[in-house]
Amino acid sequence: MTKPRAFTAALATETNTFSPIRIDINAFRASLLARPGEHPETPTLCSAVVTVGRRFACENDWELVEGTAAWADPAGLVSRQTFEGLRDEILDQIVAGGPFDVVVIGLHGAMVADGYDDPEGDLLSRIRSVVGPDVPVIATFDPHSHLTAKRVAAADALIAFKEFPHIDFVDRAEDAWRIAGQAVAGEVKPVMSVYDPKMIDVFPTTSEPMRRFVDEMIRREQETPGLLSLSVIHGFMAGDVPEMGTKLLAVTNNDPALGSEVARDLGEALFKLRGKVRSAELTPAEAYAKALSCEGGPVTIADMWDNPGGGTAGDATVLLAEAIAGKLENIAFGSIWDPVAVQLCHAAGEGARMMLRFGAKSAPETGKPIDAEVEILRNIRNAEQFFGQSIVPIGDASLIRIGGIEVILNSTRAQCFDTSLFSNFGIDPTKRKILVVKSTNHFHQSFARISPLILYCAAGRPYPNDPRVTPYKKAPRDIWPINEAVNASGHETDTSAGTAGRKGG
Repeated sequence: MTKPRAFTAALATETNTFSPIRIDINAFRASLLARPGEHPETPTLCSAVVTVGRRFACENDWELVEGTAAWADPAGLVSRQTFEGLRDEILDQIVAGGPFDVVVIGLHGAMVADGYDDPEGDLLSRIRSVVGPDVPVIATFDPHSHLTAKRVAAADALIAFKEFPHIDFVDRAEDAWRIAGQAVAGEVKPVMSVYDPKMIDVFPTTSEPMRRFVDEMIRREQETPGLLSLSVIHGFMAGDVPEMGTKLLAVTNNDPALGSEVARDLGEALFKLRGKVRSAELTPAEAYAKALSCEGGPVTIADMWDNPGGGTAGDATVLLAEAIAGKLENIAFGSIWDPVAVQLCHAAGEGARMMLRFGAKSAPETGKPIDAEVEILRNIRNAEQFFGQSIVPIGDASLIRIGGIEVILNSTRAQCFDTSLFSNFGIDPTKRKILVVKSTNHFHQSFARISPLILYCAAGRPYPNDPRVTPYKKAPRDIWPINEAVNASGHETDTSAGTAGRKGG
């Protein structure tokens, strides 16, 4: 009997279309660019389909062909040449290695390339053209993505991470391969149903009401016969594309009526939570005052909107400048992106003291560069941090001290995922009064283990975090809360929740 043959690959990044930082092939090389046979044993956020696929193939006696896996840390537009080159590389691998019984792809879902509002839809459509109508095409997605009609039409099953922070990226890859196995065996015929609640928001699943919402979604998925997968596509408000917004997605065993019913039910429930799910956001002064009044520590303050995971540079200095002005002590920052400053620190060497200008070079509303005499405590080549099973590079990096303040400078942009960002530089995070991290919520699971208090701070505006005032050119105008601004300007819009649809419908 012939073994089932599967192909897997990954092509992923998250595009903040308002970010001035462009992505070329070097951005993929800095994060992950693994050609066939080069993918490491550890997964990245969007390439878990590769490592999980290896295990699945071994356990089920399948033949697995691994294609290119490419991931770039979030930033601005991807160059046309880079996207088309990586896309065609994967397509050529499918043609050369085929035929296949199933294709499982790791995507992010919020990529935008020069000339392409929907690169993932373009890739999936081309994969469908290569493999034909009968080969299951399955993909995993980050929930901070855009669920387009083109993607739904091209794929058989799309599966998004359920958690924010995305601690379940390996679990969702396992779901993809489970459905792949069932589809190849003829046990299921995956069909997708989509509901559009006409909204966009931020949905941290570490707190209520989203924690309860996700738990209920998981329960329904487990207990409903014929329901293969449920996903909330949060949407990505920094992506100015025509189909930006939140969506509910159900994958059923050839039961679109069931899928439409469940997706609509969940979508209407989510619409009722609009405006009630975002974490409370403090000013820098409020955040420091609360942190200093807290007994014990460390208190973690998230510089939530200068989040490289959302495509910003991660070089804003608003919170750091406030700490310096307040002469705060026993506080550590992780991190500020400044490749030039890192190069200067490495040249000076550990133990050196020097005048250094760093930070706030990337965009308006990120503060001013810091000019200070600093002590260089640690220089590391090819520094890393952890995120679950994943190893995240931050490039050459330096730890500097300004008075009682420690600052990690990095050369490869990455948000703070884990306390290992500090401990890898010899900082015991439990011994600091305040830790400041650049992340919206991915840091939460790790830092909640050591912090009695976690605060979210809106410092400056490097990220377009208010859709009512963001200068969109392509995003839909009829979704909440964008329609509130439209209504305020005198144009009438329909504010009721939602539209439903299904693949082929």
